[in-house]
Amino acid sequence: MLTVSVVEEADLPELMPMLRSYCDFYRVDPSDEKLDALSRALLANPEEGVQLIARDQVGTAVIPVGFATIYWTWQTLYAARVGVLNDLYVTPQSRGTGTGRALIARCLQMCHDRGAEKLVWETAPDNVTAQRLYDGIGAEKSTWFTYELDA
Repeated sequence: MLTVSVVEEADLPELMPMLRSYCDFYRVDPSDEKLDALSRALLANPEEGVQLIARDQVGTAVIPVGFATIYWTWQTLYAARVGVLNDLYVTPQSRGTGTGRALIARCLQMCHDRGAEKLVWETAPDNVTAQRLYDGIGAEKSTWFTYELDA
């Protein structure tokens, strides 16, 4: 049975390997210390954002199978509060099992509960597996390009 819950400090040992795998997928290498600090900052200030962890029962074991990170902000173009789904990760063995859908559904519920009018996110152009999920749940592709500068 799949469950999705808000990450608590006790969940960090199970979350960290998935954060590392997510970073590896996108070929980036923040230190484990920085990843831990990010999660702990969100634990300390859930008004800024939250992380979710998905777990599934395999036999008698309950194992972590995915996570999501939502940050709370406003978007002027919508004149509304939004949830920014910065991270969505499902372990390779759990892809195609509904874990991604369950995480997104929980994110949408959290947006609704907070009065956020939209859940927004981006993915890499070559991440076709994720795009199939997003297209399959009726998400609309944006026409925006993402830019970034090092600070």
